[in-house]
Amino acid sequence: MGCRVGVVTGEELLTYSFPRGHPMNADRLREFFSGLQASGLKEAPGYVHVAPCMADEEMLETFHTERHVNFVKKASEAGSGYLDYGDTPAFKGVFEAASYVVGSTAKVLEMVAKGEVDHGFNPMGGLHHARRDASAGFCVFNDVGVAIELALRRWKLSPVLYVDMDAHHGDGVFYSYERSPEVYIADIHEDGRFLYPGTGFEHEVGKGAAEGTKLNLPLKPGSTDVDFEKALQEAMGLAERARPQLVILQAGGDCLEGDPLTHLALTPASHRLATRKLVQLSHERCNGRMIVLGGGGYRPSAVAGAWLNVLQVLMH
Repeated sequence: MGCRVGVVTGEELLTYSFPRGHPMNADRLREFFSGLQASGLKEAPGYVHVAPCMADEEMLETFHTERHVNFVKKASEAGSGYLDYGDTPAFKGVFEAASYVVGSTAKVLEMVAKGEVDHGFNPMGGLHHARRDASAGFCVFNDVGVAIELALRRWKLSPVLYVDMDAHHGDGVFYSYERSPEVYIADIHEDGRFLYPGTGFEHEVGKGAAEGTKLNLPLKPGSTDVDFEKALQEAMGLAERARPQLVILQAGGDCLEGDPLTHLALTPASHRLATRKLVQLSHERCNGRMIVLGGGGYRPSAVAGAWLNVLQVLMH
């Protein structure tokens, strides 16, 4: 029997699109929505449509500082300048656009926590670079951080397992929780010596009471599915030890071969494998409670194909 999967789709998600030829634009999602329509998955028994939801400021401030939330709001009203040091432009409405990403991730988490669906998928989610007090790397707010805070505080789901396969290290999540024994993190990414944000090294395993709950698995440029599978085996060792009550996968598509911003050479087979392994773990450990977030990926047809592969695994 297939699983019930809540999938966020809607025009509101398309508003998270930076101007002037920026690689993080709505073409990625348009390609996915088109592929989803053609795939027939929306007619499958387990498919549950989820309309985008907007986070309020109280929700944003479960992870972010009030000062940062207000900074983004003012920049959004002005509609010019940058939210960081040059990667993340402000535009009119960026506050609302980013709030839809966070609220939509929170919504699928809520549905999973309440048992309304087995799994949830927000293709626009996974904005893992934003810090508690700053935007960074195309990420205005950090929906992953908000989801972790809500899981621990509101839904009493502890520990949380976060696995990140985006080519870029999820620094905004990793360093926010490096001292938290309630959050297990396995991050498989391109070696930080070759790619933004230049972080995520193997000696970083968590600090204090959280030592041993974190795992960085950097891949060399040109790494293939074979290399990813080896790293995933290590990640699953941590995942098994975690005995999680919630699983979060950031399924970034910029690890795929041919991505214009990165240097890995994976195929969607790696997305299928990671999703399948974590779905199995979620059913063994926490009644299937798992959400998947789309993350990066800047070749629209490739990332859309990877996300469709992820969704197919979630539904079966």
